[in-house]
Amino acid sequence: MSCGTEGKRRPEWLKVRLQTGEKYRELRKMVDELSLNTVCVEARCPNIYECWNAGTATFMILGDVCTRRCGFCNVHSGMPPAGPDPQEPRHVGEAIQRLGLRHAVITSVDRDDLPDGGAMHFQRVIQSIHELNPGCAVEVLTPDFKKKEGALDVVLAARPEVFSHNVETVPRLYKPARPGSRYDHSVGLLAAAARRRDRDMPDMRVKSSMMLGLGERDEEVLETMRDLRQAGVEVVALGQYLQPTKEHMPVERFVEPSQFDAFRDAGMEMGFFHVEAGPLVRSSYHAEQHRPDPEGRHTPAPTAGDDGLLQIL
Repeated sequence: MSCGTEGKRRPEWLKVRLQTGEKYRELRKMVDELSLNTVCVEARCPNIYECWNAGTATFMILGDVCTRRCGFCNVHSGMPPAGPDPQEPRHVGEAIQRLGLRHAVITSVDRDDLPDGGAMHFQRVIQSIHELNPGCAVEVLTPDFKKKEGALDVVLAARPEVFSHNVETVPRLYKPARPGSRYDHSVGLLAAAARRRDRDMPDMRVKSSMMLGLGERDEEVLETMRDLRQAGVEVVALGQYLQPTKEHMPVERFVEPSQFDAFRDAGMEMGFFHVEAGPLVRSSYHAEQHRPDPEGRHTPAPTAGDDGLLQIL
């Protein structure tokens, strides 16, 4: 999901106080030492200080240059200068180990330049995390792997605890928002992951996210949620789109907190296992709360001072 905004004046519920504390500085130093990339910085996330001061952060693998140019995203686009960093899987695993984390979320830029879209690199990162951190659950937030046959199977072979792919917006807005992607392909990828879950990965959750404020209508949001549920998605996150720069798609509306509550209630009625909805919600917000445990129940939210989540985003 996008972070930051230009143009429209933010309502009070979207204003975030700037804070930098010891944990924020410690994590920033570790990120630099291990040559990791963070979406927190790249996408100007409004939660960066809150999350980093709480010992959480969002990282992305496969570099910081995306081969697509989405209308909402502030990540650099173009042709990546190099292939995957062979040391990155180990570095990600070491970062999680150093922080003693129990849930890691990993995503990437789109890498249409790679034969498998980066699927094997995802697999190696998951394997490294599991190897170095046996008690850590892994959530992957992948690209759509367009025209990369077998890529999903490569990622799922590493058996992540959560598979996620974001549809981002409603079908009508895909052309301006995601010109390199197709709505039916994204929903189809999620449905394929759900079929694999039902066949031989019963402990894996399937998840997607949307950002609101691009010009979608409320009924379109509900229809998209129904599509996701029908595809087998169990967890959905809904948050406010915030325009990164004036060159990006404008914010058409700021969705009221009460409307996010209504979407949450509607989603639970549709049969979702978990719906995370609110103005500052991002793809992996409270990710540790919906991972499966051995008995298939909600994992409890961390108590104050329990900094057991790293979002590798």
